Parts: sequence; structure tokens; C-alpha cells
Amino acid sequence: MKRVALYTLGCKLNFSESSTIARQFEQKGYRVVPFTEQPDIFIINTCSVTDHADRKCRKVVKQALKISPHAFIAIIGCYAQLKPQEIAEIEGVDVVLGAAEKFRLLELIDTFEKKPQAEVYASPIEEVKTVFEHAYSYGDRTRTFLKVQDGCNYNCSFCTIPMARGKSRSPRIADIVEEARRIAATDVREVVLTGVNIGDFGIIDGRRQEHFIDLIKALDEVDGIGRYRISSIEPNLLTEEIIAFVAGSKRFAPHFHIPLQSGSNKILKQMYRRYQRELYADRVATIRRYMPHACIGVDVIVGFPGETEEDFLETYQFLNELEVSYLHVFPYSERANTPAASMPGRLPERERKRRADMLRILSEKKRRYFYEQQLGKQATVLFEEEVKAGKMFGFTEQYVRVEADYDPLLVNEFVPVVLDRINAQGHVEVEMPVHALSH
Repeated sequence: MKRVALYTLGCKLNFSESSTIARQFEQKGYRVVPFTEQPDIFIINTCSVTDHADRKCRKVVKQALKISPHAFIAIIGCYAQLKPQEIAEIEGVDVVLGAAEKFRLLELIDTFEKKPQAEVYASPIEEVKTVFEHAYSYGDRTRTFLKVQDGCNYNCSFCTIPMARGKSRSPRIADIVEEARRIAATDVREVVLTGVNIGDFGIIDGRRQEHFIDLIKALDEVDGIGRYRISSIEPNLLTEEIIAFVAGSKRFAPHFHIPLQSGSNKILKQMYRRYQRELYADRVATIRRYMPHACIGVDVIVGFPGETEEDFLETYQFLNELEVSYLHVFPYSERANTPAASMPGRLPERERKRRADMLRILSEKKRRYFYEQQLGKQATVLFEEEVKAGKMFGFTEQYVRVEADYDPLLVNEFVPVVLDRINAQGHVEVEMPVHALSH
């Protein structure tokens, strides 16, 4: 029985797809093992969004060969679609598969024996067309990432995703509901809906046939799933109807992650974003009206070409005054073949870092304030298997990170608690209910 290990870089969508490929191998009689257990085959799922994709890919390949010098190495994912020939030249790589080929690895490669020269299977992204490959993660009993959409039609000036994943496309609601039922049967308690642009859900065979609001209404009726989260949704696609439904739903968490990217309308226009800051502020206000204690996360890019100090301070002030809970901050980095890469006004790396650091400090203040607002309130925590120094951890429906004394009976369980205090690690400690303490 050959052993295969997968290593995933990047987003939740990549994790869902890696898990699906792992299941394909298991169904063919392979044994999926950890990266360090001398596998015969390494599959490295790459990302093009994070910085230094080439360096990260090379480093993982180098480590793989240290662990298992004669292993077969396959590279898949977004970076593999964008730069297949470049990856094929990395010493030790045996095959590179693009977006249209990654789920056909077992079909395209028969012996998994080392090659003197890497083979490349990477069709032009236009050939991905309308095909949707279903995927969901597994291996974590607590939480699953369920892919509900792929590709993007937006073409933001800084982004390579449309080139790496193709046009927006989705499966039918009925198919996703069926997948959710299968996930429910595995004792997974929380499902995170993931995709490239999930608010654009519903494009099937190249035309819009269904809508995201109808998807979440259907999933809310699936028994056996305790909680859903919406991973990330564009502000212009987050309608009041969606917000109102989440507020009154049985299973959807009051937690939204909404990309902003800049608080300057000038920069938003240069990014080719489809909204201005006023619309974003309106969406946050609408969430607060329906769910005053909801968690709201924000993606921000700093140091975009042409972003002056005044533009940055406009973003900083906008976020400072906005009632959001935390920020994911990214210093801008150039991506080949994107309009932004040739825009004037490129900022030095140190200036991008300075601005990112300022917003990360603001994020910590925002998160701390949000946690403080939750203290004294009742919440439901889903405890995870991770244990450190006798402590276990979990998240409330509002995505508050909670810490408690380890109790094996409470792992993968929804436990009602009272949020008590914030400890030195920034986690919230809780008061457990009497029935949880006296089994």
C-alpha cells in the first residue's frame, strides 16, 4: 500500500480540495499519512494569493525530499496553473497539474515513479469553462470547509484568481444539500461555506440559475449540522435579505467576513472594486441593526500603488470609526499580468510594512474591545480536539476564541457557557454550566 501526504498552502478552498483529492487516493487503496511519515507520494497544493508563492513552493519541495528522497512529487493549485513551466524546473518535482487537471491526478499518472524531467498538464484557464468540482475537507471532526462556488468574474486589478481558477461557477443547491447531509452523518458539528466569490453563487453552465440566499435557506433545514459560517462575502453581494435571514436562522452564525481592501474611494476605484466605502459602511450598519453583537471581520490591503499617506490615513480613520471586530491585513504585493503591477506610485516594502503594522495594532484593539463587549453574556462554544497545557479551545457563534480546562467529554460538543474574562493570551475564559462540570 503506497503512502501519500498532502501539504496545502493558502485558503480554506484549497483545504477542501486537498481533502477531496486525499479521499480519491484512499478509495484507490492508498494510505494517506502525515507529511513527516516518509510517504511515497507528496502532493503540494499551492496558492497564488499569498506572498512569495515560488519560494514557499520550493521550500516545501526541499523539505519533502529531505524526509523521503525518492518520493514522487506532484504540484497542483493556483500557482501551478499560473506558472507551470517555472514549477517544472524545481529540482525534485515530477508532475505539475493545472486547474482543469488537479482532480484527475490518479487518471493522468499511473505508476507514480520518479521522472528524469517533470511532466506538465496545464490547460489554458479558458478550458476550465463551466465544470464545477465538488469538494469538502475532512479529518477535523469539529469543522468542515464545504466548497459551494469556484472561480470569479470580477477581475480586481491586483488579483490573479480569475487567471488561476477561471470563471464563476457553482453546483446546484440540491447537490450541496446532499453533500451537507453526508457531512452531517460524519458527526461534524460546524460547516464553513467556502468559495472564491460565494455571494456570486448560482452561475451554472455559464448563466445565473440560482441564488446564494436560496442556498443558505436550504442548508438551514439540514438536520445534523449544528452551525454554519459564511467564510467571506463581497459587500455588494451581501444583501439585507441575506443579513435578515442569518439573524433569524436556526443554524447560521452571526459572523460575517467582508472584504473592504481600502477605505479610500480613490484606491477602491483603482482596484476595480464594485462599491465605494459608503456602501461598505451601510452593510456594517445593517448587520448591527439586525445583530448588535455579531462578529464582523474585514480584509484590507495597504500600500497599493498610488496610495498616498493621506489615502492610508483615510482608510485607517474609516476602520477606526467602523464598528467591526477584527482585521485581516495584507501588504500589497505585485502579481504578474495584473493591471496593478504596472500602475505608477509603487511604495517601498518598508512603507507597506509600516502601514500594515499600524492596522494590525488597530485590529488587536478592535478584537479586544469586541471580546470585552461579550463578557458576562451567555454563548455556545464548540470545543475542539486541540489541547495545550491542560487547556482546550473553541469558538462561540460570534467567533470569540474560548479557553477552558480540558474535559474529554466536551470535545466536539456545543457547550453553553458564560464568558467570564480575557486572559493574558487574549482568549476568553468561561464559566461552565453545572451539568457540564458534574458528568
